[in-house]
Amino acid sequence: MDYWIMGGGGIGCALAQACLERGDTVSLFSRTDPGMTGADWLAVDNTDPEALAEATRELPLPDRVINTLGMLHQGEQQPEKRIEQCTEAALTNSIHINTWPTLAMARLLSSRLTRQQSLQFAALSARVGSISDNRAGGWYSYRISKAALNMAIKTLGIEWQRRFPAAAVVGLHPGTVATELSAPFRAGLAEGQLQSPQQTARHLLAVLDGLGPEQSGRIFAWDGQEIQP
Repeated sequence: MDYWIMGGGGIGCALAQACLERGDTVSLFSRTDPGMTGADWLAVDNTDPEALAEATRELPLPDRVINTLGMLHQGEQQPEKRIEQCTEAALTNSIHINTWPTLAMARLLSSRLTRQQSLQFAALSARVGSISDNRAGGWYSYRISKAALNMAIKTLGIEWQRRFPAAAVVGLHPGTVATELSAPFRAGLAEGQLQSPQQTARHLLAVLDGLGPEQSGRIFAWDGQEIQP
């Protein structure tokens, strides 16, 4: 199986390694070289649709595309605890990183897909992006950008059912993973709740193995349970 993996962070690299160990081929899209043996690295800004198009111009479409990009905190931008901390700049930045790359890749794929291709496109979402599951509040920019991502996946799934019925687009919630994204927020986690990137990669690939066009437009957690919007 041939993979395009967007993002060279902890989960992206772990997914690439897990795919290579399964005998798959991997093209890894990131700004900096992760230094992975066996994967083809493409230097690309995943938020730039023109750069994505140029990087993939000579590549045949893969069997699976996985977008692993995600940002909860960046520099001075931290998750908001109160509405007074919410700024337009933070919200725009969160949407630019957490929502837009999936749409940018979807544009590229949709311009090249045929009705017969069984391509599977997955984007890492988050349970906090579920409106119905929001019980704690806070984290405005992150929650809103992930809720927007979930809506994008749902809307794209409806379109692809008409245009590309053999393809599928889904969201994946990886759980709490030992990466830089979760590092400041691990205090008080129950034993066993924190997963390594390698564990998460295996779980996510197992979930994808069990999904098809019938599940397009839906969001699933790392354990296979569906997350309601």
